[in-house]
Amino acid sequence: MNILVTGGTGFVGSHLTELFEQNGHQIYIMTRSPENHKETEQVKYVSTNVTAADLPHIHAAVNLAGASIFGYWTEDKKKAIIDSRMETTNNLITLFNEMEEKPEVLINASAVGYYGTSDEIIFTEQTKQPGDDFLAKVATKWESAAKQANKIGIRTIFARFGIILGQDGALPLMEKPVKLFLGGKIGNGEQWISWVHIDDLTHMINYCINHKDIEGPVNVTAPYPKRNKDFMKTIAHVWNRPNWTIAPAPLVKLIAGEMSDMVIKGQCVKPEKSLSHGYSFRYPVLEEALRDIKRKELQKSGTAL
Repeated sequence: MNILVTGGTGFVGSHLTELFEQNGHQIYIMTRSPENHKETEQVKYVSTNVTAADLPHIHAAVNLAGASIFGYWTEDKKKAIIDSRMETTNNLITLFNEMEEKPEVLINASAVGYYGTSDEIIFTEQTKQPGDDFLAKVATKWESAAKQANKIGIRTIFARFGIILGQDGALPLMEKPVKLFLGGKIGNGEQWISWVHIDDLTHMINYCINHKDIEGPVNVTAPYPKRNKDFMKTIAHVWNRPNWTIAPAPLVKLIAGEMSDMVIKGQCVKPEKSLSHGYSFRYPVLEEALRDIKRKELQKSGTAL
């Protein structure tokens, strides 16, 4: 299978490319600087200006590209977050329109932020009403742009990612105070964290590509979300550290600004569609996921287990 990937050099993209390689696929990664990357027999790098004539028949496309949401959300930062996603997605739609033979499926990244925040509501793919905060607006606009693929006959999936756990991404930031013996909950600790192990994320995307009866929104989260207080307690348990401090919500808000809503607030999201279609999670339980990541981290650093 020939698979086109945007954002293929990032945290998620590199893990996904590795899985596609293992499965024997040919991967074409769109990037602004293809000359800066070393190609292999299976992985080729193409410009963001690539035309349909420059590519073989693409069977599936995965759109991950977009400016990082981490950092202080100035108006310029927020504009870059939205514009980068819209630009890449619109360029992909233009490319698909050029293709005589269209891809069979587009997996478009999104986020559980689509739902807004709540301490009580359980969100599933059946939830139709998006939230009204900034991240919800980003996800809504991104998905709306990707829907254009569906209109030209491409099965389209909106992969709504939860907090992705791996050796990169958000987890190292969450673990850092724990490792420094300063672990504890944020605010009242009641906010939900809907998480997913990076291995499950990549395998869920692969599963969606291969199961033609899956389309529309797919919550890419583990089946057992945790409240912040329990999430931090589990990290402390895995690393054998205390879990006693409290980061006051006003202080977090002062330091991180509007982005603090990502950790002060949350949403309980369940992967109903994946479960109903028979996907089997590798890491359904948080402690198992964290122990696997810890093991890999220690192996990488050469530290004995």
